[in-house]
Amino acid sequence: MPKPKLVNRVVPNSAVDKDLYNWLKEYSKETKIPVSKLLDKSIELLKESVK
Repeated sequence: MPKPKLVNRVVPNSAVDKDLYNWLKEYSKETKIPVSKLLDKSIELLKESVK
């Protein structure tokens, strides 16, 4: 499958804990919020907390 042509986004390649990822996928399903948006928000909160 070809790589998507993304203008304002990147596709990070990272390994995460299986339990955390499963929880994230389930939360995404329950809330209908895409995983990418949940990750964006999580990173924003982390960024704010280290200022």
